[in-house]
Amino acid sequence: MHPQHPTLPPQDIPPGVQEVILPSGERALAYSTGPTTPPAAPESPAAQPIPAWAKTTALLAPTVGGGIAIAAVGLSAAAPGLVAVSHLLWSTVAALAAGGAVAAAVIGRVRARITAAQREMQRPHITQHITATGFLGRANGTINHR
Repeated sequence: MHPQHPTLPPQDIPPGVQEVILPSGERALAYSTGPTTPPAAPESPAAQPIPAWAKTTALLAPTVGGGIAIAAVGLSAAAPGLVAVSHLLWSTVAALAAGGAVAAAVIGRVRARITAAQREMQRPHITQHITATGFLGRANGTINHR
């Protein structure tokens, strides 16, 4: 068994010396063969410029939100008028529909009367009787109206 050596606290280890763990599991102090620069403190990330699309979006967001708010206020103020206009439009549609139905009924009655009148009064029946003698003979005829 290997003799136990006291371990030094990290602040007591001189520069250029490191504590290493050997393959056997034993801890030992060893000189460093590389440059002895202390580990650099992590640098804060450099400030990067803000992309143009982000600036544009940031500037447009309050504008769009304000526009929506103003539109909502305008609609709430105009709501009674919009309700009245919608009632007017519905009553206009109803009047047009009723007018169309009345017009269809009137046209149907007029057509029925015309058809009935035409049946009562028959059209005149015209007949013609024409006779001719010979190839270049004179033609005679009669017209009958019934």
